[in-house]
Amino acid sequence: MTKKVAKKRGRPAGSKGGGGKLARSETITVRLDPKLRFIAELSARKHRRTLSSFIEWAVEEAVGNVVLSDANSINPVTALQAMNEVWDVDEADRFVKMAFHYPNLLTHQEETLFKLISECGYLWEKKNKDGKKVWNISPSSILFDRLREYWEVFQGVADGRLPKERLPVEK
Repeated sequence: MTKKVAKKRGRPAGSKGGGGKLARSETITVRLDPKLRFIAELSARKHRRTLSSFIEWAVEEAVGNVVLSDANSINPVTALQAMNEVWDVDEADRFVKMAFHYPNLLTHQEETLFKLISECGYLWEKKNKDGKKVWNISPSSILFDRLREYWEVFQGVADGRLPKERLPVEK
């Protein structure tokens, strides 16, 4: 006598539940005036979008109209265009790129952080000048791998959680 094995219904063993999730979005909390929320919901319906999707679209549209002053150029640059200059998946890289391109947009805390980074010779390529090793503070001379290694330390020193002695020194 052969034993009949019933097929299991549902997902194959080991598969995860739910549909494909895009890892592209971050969750933020936004406060909206009741009238603004109402009109945003009406607009979202008109676009056949969720409110969240509509807000994301509206922000993207808006940043295309915000003009930033570029420190390296007299040409106006929109925030959307600036994204191509400064965006990086690594927070440390992104921060330094922003500090070089848009120093006028740094907060006081960020200015403190960038000053610590700028004064740390360990993070910069050196050149011999009159028998001394000197570094030029420029986007092309920063050693991003070293900055990434000590990123949390720099942040901790900048916000007062860690002592300056934790910063890296020349070897």
